[in-house]
Amino acid sequence: MKNRLKVLRAERNWTQADLAAAVDVSRQTINAIEKGKFDPSLSLAFKFSRLFDAPIESLFFDDSDSKN
Repeated sequence: MKNRLKVLRAERNWTQADLAAAVDVSRQTINAIEKGKFDPSLSLAFKFSRLFDAPIESLFFDDSDSKN
């Protein structure tokens, strides 16, 4: 799953550690999500949504259509 976390984080001049602390996960978790190696749980996706004041669908999207 692709996401916009890195862009949104950079717009706020936050480090991965800053974002991790804000949603109560490890920096390594943020790194894995940003690189698409790990999909967040629904509860974590909601935390990102509230933090960035944006719908989950605008933060995370399925890239399977682009592979066809």
